[in-house]
Amino acid sequence: MIEPIGLELQSEVRGETVRYIERAAQLLDYPFSSIPVHFDLSGTTAGMFRVSGDHCCIRYNPWIFAKYFHENLAGTVPHEVAHYIVHVLYPRKRTRPHGVEWQAVMSAFNADPGVTFDLDLSGVPQRKQRSHPYNCGCQDHSVSTTRHNRIQKRRVVYLCRKCNGPLLYNDASSVD
Repeated sequence: MIEPIGLELQSEVRGETVRYIERAAQLLDYPFSSIPVHFDLSGTTAGMFRVSGDHCCIRYNPWIFAKYFHENLAGTVPHEVAHYIVHVLYPRKRTRPHGVEWQAVMSAFNADPGVTFDLDLSGVPQRKQRSHPYNCGCQDHSVSTTRHNRIQKRRVVYLCRKCNGPLLYNDASSVD
């Protein structure tokens, strides 16, 4: 099992995050504020820009950084800072997460605008979600607990990409 990065490397990642924010401020002639950086992300995601009300932060996965430190310093840090920059520059405009605005910031950083990485995550602790059986008019589906709960609370209806039919819970224990 991999150990998460320690305080010294966390400090280096925080410093790199600040450097990218300062670089964006110079390139775009805009006074971006500093942003909290946390190392509390787990699972298969290396980084995440998070907005909650008026507060935002960048979260990093300390286990993935431990396994691929330099790759994440060069890729994940500018990726998440670019999300922050787009959020500040376009506060009321609905932009696509990896749309043209975000890609422009990544280009200004001379960073790869790739959205995901395909690295071996063996040894990295990962969350496991239970899946739930659903079906539509044409096939069976396996739905995550998060989506299952949204469907059950009637917040959302998910549609099959193939037949466009609604996904219906296949509760094997229910009798018609």
